This record gives sequence, C-alpha cells and structure tokens, in this order.
Amino acid sequence: MKKSAVFFLATLSTLFAVQIAKAITITDWTFETSLPATAGPFSPEIGSGSASGSHAGASVYSSPAGNGSSHSFSSTIWAVNDYYQFSVSSIGFQNIRLSFDQTSSSTGPGKFLLVYSTDSVSFSPFGSDYSVSATSWSSGTHITTTTFTDDLSTIVGLNNSPDVYFRLVSDALVTAGGATVTAFNTAGTDRVDNFIVSGTAISAPEQTSTLALAAIGFSACFAFRRWAVCLS
Repeated sequence: MKKSAVFFLATLSTLFAVQIAKAITITDWTFETSLPATAGPFSPEIGSGSASGSHAGASVYSSPAGNGSSHSFSSTIWAVNDYYQFSVSSIGFQNIRLSFDQTSSSTGPGKFLLVYSTDSVSFSPFGSDYSVSATSWSSGTHITTTTFTDDLSTIVGLNNSPDVYFRLVSDALVTAGGATVTAFNTAGTDRVDNFIVSGTAISAPEQTSTLALAAIGFSACFAFRRWAVCLS
C-alpha cells in the first residue's frame, strides 16, 4: 500500500476517534439565575436536573460571589454527612465526567467525599476524601486551584441512565483552615459553583454517517486499486 493511502486511513481513523470522544455538557449549574436562598431544588442554567442542599441543622443558604462569577451556592452550619446533591439524566450519554468549583471559609468543612447513585438510596464513593481550601472567591477572578474534576467513565452504571445522583458529602471534622474539631463553627461556610456534568454521545448518526461514507468510498477505491483517483 502506498504511503499516501496509509496516511489517508490513519487520518480517517483519527477523525473518527475525535468525533466519538468529543465531550458534551449535559448540565451546568452556575447559579447565576437560580440565586439560591433555600435548600432548593434548583434547575441548572444549562440542561435539566436539580441541585439541593441537605443539612442536619438549620443551615442558612445564600448565593454570594462565585469563582469568577457573581453567584454560587453557599451554606452554613455544617456537620459530618451534610451534603450538596446534583441529579441529572444521562440518557443518550456515556463516559460521564464532572467538573466543579468548591471552597470553604477557614472554619468551614475541609474534607469532602464524592458519592454517586442511580436510585438516590444506595450511594457509592468515588475515590477518597478530597480537601477543600479556605480560598476567597470574587466575581472578577477565576481561581483554578479550587476547581475539581472527576472522570467517572469507568462507572458503566452511570451511562444512559434516567436518574443519576451526585453528592458532595462533608466527611470529616477537619476545617478548611486545617484544624481538627469536635464540631464545626456554626458560621463556617462552604460554596460550590459551576457544577458541570458532561459525557460523550452514545450515538451520533450525522457524524458517523459522514465518516462511514468516506470509509466506504475509500474501500471501493482500494478494491479497484485506483489510488490516483482516490487520493487526487
């Protein structure tokens, strides 16, 4: 086979892989229009689903400055096992990934655990505890060190599911300031912003059909050994 033909096949394969692997935002909570003042639920600014907070105590919810934006989802009076929850449908999608921004005040919770479920009853942990820093957010500056990303593509149960739930759960009596405590300061806060659920489409007929036609055409040229016509 000529080098030009090999190059053509390699390019075709690369294009096909890129099309299949392209991530699509399923939902995105920026809290710019929902402006939380209660436990929720709140609809995302992009896509559909719901976000809410759950506290054992009488938490105060608000929407102060986010990470480079005007608003976020904030709450006070934390205890271990309190959480933020985000629910979404992943119908038509696979290779689920998350991205979100999170910060606490120095007396707010410093250790969280990401858990997931498809029935809102039985939750499984993804990875281990992660640390949330005491970093001040402002509407004019995006701080990349407070952004977390999680690749859940190996969790096949999250693919093409009508109901997927994610929780960011306070998991230890450690403050964002690094202190081990017996109880969090009631004024301690935690904020979350830009919670994005993304995935790749399970089927993309328009994209794959175009590539399929190209592959068929090249195969026909290969069968008749008409390289000059195929590659001209």
